[in-house]
Amino acid sequence: MSDRQTAVKAARSAPDLPEPRPSLRRDVSVPALLAGLVCIAVSFSGPLVVVLAAASAGHLGPAHTASWIWAVSIGSGLTCLLLSWWTRTPVITAWSTPGAALLVGSLGAHPYRESVGAFLLSSVAVAVLGATGLFGRLVRAIPVGIVNAMLAGILFTFGAGIFTELRSAPALVLGTFAAFLLAKRWLPRYAVPLALLAGAALAAATVGLPLHFGSGGPTRPVLTVPAFSWSATVGLALPLTIVALASQNAPGLGIMRASGYRPDDRMLVGATGAVSVLLAPFGSPGVNLAAITAAICTSEESHPDPRRRYVAGMSAGVLYLLVGSFGGVLVGLFTGLPHVLIAVIAGVALLASFQGSLAGAVADEHGRDGAVVTFLATASGMTLFGIGAAFWGLLLGVATHLVLHRRRA
Repeated sequence: MSDRQTAVKAARSAPDLPEPRPSLRRDVSVPALLAGLVCIAVSFSGPLVVVLAAASAGHLGPAHTASWIWAVSIGSGLTCLLLSWWTRTPVITAWSTPGAALLVGSLGAHPYRESVGAFLLSSVAVAVLGATGLFGRLVRAIPVGIVNAMLAGILFTFGAGIFTELRSAPALVLGTFAAFLLAKRWLPRYAVPLALLAGAALAAATVGLPLHFGSGGPTRPVLTVPAFSWSATVGLALPLTIVALASQNAPGLGIMRASGYRPDDRMLVGATGAVSVLLAPFGSPGVNLAAITAAICTSEESHPDPRRRYVAGMSAGVLYLLVGSFGGVLVGLFTGLPHVLIAVIAGVALLASFQGSLAGAVADEHGRDGAVVTFLATASGMTLFGIGAAFWGLLLGVATHLVLHRRRA
């Protein structure tokens, strides 16, 4: 046997050697760092307005609001940085925008300590369901159309709020909306930030823009001892858990798979849930896998080589930590915005989520009846026995689906 044949035989019989682990120093690139910067800009220009609207609805003071922003930012930063480094994939996490939208209508109905208790229970449920692998089973147990209809019902008020404010400030509303549409046409990634800038300029020229910066020092997180009640558990914890799993973690995993990655859902969902448990007493409703901003960091614009895009996730994590540490400045800045401008920006920031949820709700003709009932009940904003509309919409939708489509014995 020749030397070449011997070498080929040895290579075939030898086990496959693992690829060398990427080097962070070698893999750092300017496009990846900029992708992380864009991710943070999108997160703090659009979804943050929804968080502030929820804090206002819950009558939270500046200290508790800043603590909330600190908690979700620190949680997002730690999970982005560590999970991206450990898995060498661009893992992007954030707070749940639909979850914050849910809190706008529900947070004020419960004492704040009970709301924190609901945050804690929801985070524990997400961590357990993710780490044990029950996450996929739970999502499959509820018809997708009904979950999407619940989300669409939650987001409906925000979309309608764009036009209900026309009477009070038509120039501001129409100008901001027009700026959003033009940016959506030519610069879709920056549509919400550009709409915010245009709206701020119009507000300064029409209704006034009394901006003021908050404390420039590091944010002091406020520890709240959680309390537990049946109404907060059913009205807040349960819908938050379903929203976190179905509208955040599931699409977040889907974005990563569509980009060619194979994410470990047990580790990613379990880790974000565990971090959320630690930060819930400081006001965090939960940290989840992101979908919209994840698409920024997992795309080719981050880096042509998929193996080097994890740097974008680490970049986003570092920036989350920096910005979140000075959340008091953001609270002072954004609370000076007029109510009309906040309503319009929150509405346009959630338009994509609303249309996606609405399309998913009516896509399956077989379960469309239950989805329609869920949407109408959730969008009504009703409260029964101290429990918000999201839970009743979900319950009535599932009941409708079972009555109409359950197999007869």
